[in-house]
Amino acid sequence: MTTPSWQDTDAYIVEQLVGDDSVLTDTLQANADGGLPAIDVSAAQGKFLHLLARSVNAMRVLEIGTLGGYSTIWLARAVGEFGRVVSLEFSPKHAAVARANLAAAGVGDRCEVRVGAALESLPVIAAEAGEPFDLVFIDADKENNSNYVEWALRLTKQGSIILVDNVVRDGAVADPETTNPQARAGRELIDMLKAEPRLDATVLQTVGAKGWDGFAYALVTS
Repeated sequence: MTTPSWQDTDAYIVEQLVGDDSVLTDTLQANADGGLPAIDVSAAQGKFLHLLARSVNAMRVLEIGTLGGYSTIWLARAVGEFGRVVSLEFSPKHAAVARANLAAAGVGDRCEVRVGAALESLPVIAAEAGEPFDLVFIDADKENNSNYVEWALRLTKQGSIILVDNVVRDGAVADPETTNPQARAGRELIDMLKAEPRLDATVLQTVGAKGWDGFAYALVTS
């Protein structure tokens, strides 16, 4: 008996606990047709985001890094028709594909995709002085993760969750001599999380359809 691969195990989990979803399948196809990179979260990870948002009764979600809206749809379904997802996307092309996907998924009315550099959009959101976000999902340019978490702290409240994807980088994050800029950014993020008194955090490694990686999970404590 051979040992199942990460991909085989992910496929089994998705078959048993996620199931077929034509809307999400169409979203990924639209992304491919639009020439977007295939770097969306996996189906199992999307379901995890959805369940996490529901677990904390999230009504307001901030997403940094929209791509084609695959993870946005999972989050929008979690907040429900009276919730709100604000998603920041640097590329106008990606944002256009995402908006079409969100509309096709029937969640366009509860989602807002803002185009531009996130570090320019975040101060604007802060200046609007809206209600704090219950959940922040960060999946954008990894080199700015620490900056994004700093802004997330300004836009959340005690009890909010901040999730940062792609931190482990095939284990390179544990190598103090790594020259991988994204792994070095992961190390800087972990140093920040360790030192930040307003956060209680950990990093969980993941394996599956997306290979070996992991995410940082932080609870806003004050």
